[in-house]
Amino acid sequence: MRTTEETEVRAGIEAGAAAEDEPVRFDTKIAVLLRDDLEPWQRLNVTAFVVSGLGSVSPEVIGEPYADADGTAYLPMFRQPVLIFEGTKETLTKAHGRALSRSLPRAVFTSDLFSTGNDRDNRAAVRAVSADQLDLVGLAVHGPRNAVDKVLKGARMHP
Repeated sequence: MRTTEETEVRAGIEAGAAAEDEPVRFDTKIAVLLRDDLEPWQRLNVTAFVVSGLGSVSPEVIGEPYADADGTAYLPMFRQPVLIFEGTKETLTKAHGRALSRSLPRAVFTSDLFSTGNDRDNRAAVRAVSADQLDLVGLAVHGPRNAVDKVLKGARMHP
């Protein structure tokens, strides 16, 4: 027989949160904005890279570790959905400026990073360009829902 905590975890609800039939609501939002001219493989690559930084500066976005019925352990993941948006180069530039002005946790991926092959060169490529000149292809941001919505103004949900 399962404990109440095990039942809630299996149902995807954090222990002590809402009842099973009530949706879990989040005060924050995790969003990724991708440039609309990327190839499918680039979209996936950029998304994976930019979201990887959010948990390191906002540990509250990371949930508890997972385990299957056999007791095999799995790594924890974000505890809330990650919403993916797309927009033009100009939309990304504006969103980047808004994220900076609101001091929201953010990660960027520039077009230069497609030609580097390691973390050191990635950081050097970003460091070589001023913030207003970055050729952005991806941006991840986390913060209060309304602030993230304002950052994403002009973007549309990824199809």
